[in-house]
Amino acid sequence: MSRPTPPEPQRAPAGLADRLTATLAAEIRRVFDGQLAAALRLRSSTVQERLERLGRLRAQILTHRREILAAIGADLGRPEAETELAEMLPLLADLADQRRNLARWLRPRRVRSTVATLGNRAWVQREPRGRALIISPWNYPLVLTLGPLIPALACGNTAIIKTSELAPHSSSLLASLVREAFEESEVALFEGDATVAGALLELPFDHIFFTGSPAVGRVVMAAAARHLSSITLELGGKSPAIIDASADLDRAADVIAWGKCLNAGQTCIAPDHLYVHETVYEQVLARLKWRLGNWYGADPERSPDLARIVTARHTGRLAELLADARSRGAQVLHGGRVALDRRFVAPTLLGGIPDDARIMQEEIFGPLLPIITYRAQDDLIARINAAPKPLAMYIWTRRPREARRLIARTSVGGTCINQVAVQFLQHNLPFGGVNQSGIGSYHGEWGIRAFSHERAIVDARLQLSSAFFPPYGARVRRTAALLRRLSAWLG
Repeated sequence: MSRPTPPEPQRAPAGLADRLTATLAAEIRRVFDGQLAAALRLRSSTVQERLERLGRLRAQILTHRREILAAIGADLGRPEAETELAEMLPLLADLADQRRNLARWLRPRRVRSTVATLGNRAWVQREPRGRALIISPWNYPLVLTLGPLIPALACGNTAIIKTSELAPHSSSLLASLVREAFEESEVALFEGDATVAGALLELPFDHIFFTGSPAVGRVVMAAAARHLSSITLELGGKSPAIIDASADLDRAADVIAWGKCLNAGQTCIAPDHLYVHETVYEQVLARLKWRLGNWYGADPERSPDLARIVTARHTGRLAELLADARSRGAQVLHGGRVALDRRFVAPTLLGGIPDDARIMQEEIFGPLLPIITYRAQDDLIARINAAPKPLAMYIWTRRPREARRLIARTSVGGTCINQVAVQFLQHNLPFGGVNQSGIGSYHGEWGIRAFSHERAIVDARLQLSSAFFPPYGARVRRTAALLRRLSAWLG
């Protein structure tokens, strides 16, 4: 659940040494080179050995649980209950899932012979990719750092992690936990700014896993292309929520308000904007206003249940989005207060927003919710398809046929019907985006797929290929015709 803007890893230019201390540059290279021998050794590690590594990680999380909650609270001003729900519980559930299923997921999978390979045995065997780079964001610093590390370790890879300098307390604590749990030849963590990320991206990792914004994702993808590294991009985008005329309006308003305000809206799968059928607009608006007032009070800045924006700069960006929308005729229907020095943005509802407003073009990543009315579902589908493919879509309806039609006619990373954000908690589903909102997926077995190579193996028992050796005369033609007829019969 993420998508920060900075830090922005950039390609390190020729003068990298001028920007990165010689000591740190040498340290990064030393650790990367040192992980090669470990990566080769871990190729033959057993399932039990990999589970033992995951057990060390779990022990660190449980031992330092209180410190983790405090560190994230210091960085984001987030209520501990939100961190427990959105980070701690999914991470521990993922570790338990790996413990139950890893042996089955890594077991070689037999495949049937084809007509041309009759008599041979064939199977798919998952093997580690090698040295992995994980670049994590600031908005969910625990689960979006250690979440990808879980399948990386389960597959038998080594890993170097780059955390965000915008969550310094969390980053420092995670660095300490990693050092306690692992030798640096297995897992290492580097802190620092975009210069450090740029230096890491210059190295020929076997796999790169990046969580962040689409803009930075392009930089990371370009870096991976230079070494032909495989890549997983977990990005973001403008995820729409939709309430049709048949929906349970009370439940829809409650859950959408919660999903939008979780972590002060700094969540990649938060509802970015809300489409409401024109016949229920007033009812939905009234329910949203009541719910936000009931949760956070007349002065939401005093509420202990609302997180803060990560930096004053990010707060300023949200203030600019709000000011731009208002200058173009948008109405503030609820909230609207911003305190830059205190990194506070009130939960805000906006209406009458023109399409050319910045808030309708950029991922919001804050507790501002534009509300747009619609009349016909075809018009709604056209609007969704005119925008880049989002990471999530939330459909509120009592008409299953309408939900199926929306799903069939749009392309989205993941979808919830009558719910918000729970696709991240369902580890039996892949989590990831499409094109602009991401490439590849993870969670559960999909994490194993991301961090492993599926190797094709054939054990030749019969040497049928000798029937096709030159010269290509009548014998070869008869054999080919026989196999062609057999294939047609079997098909």
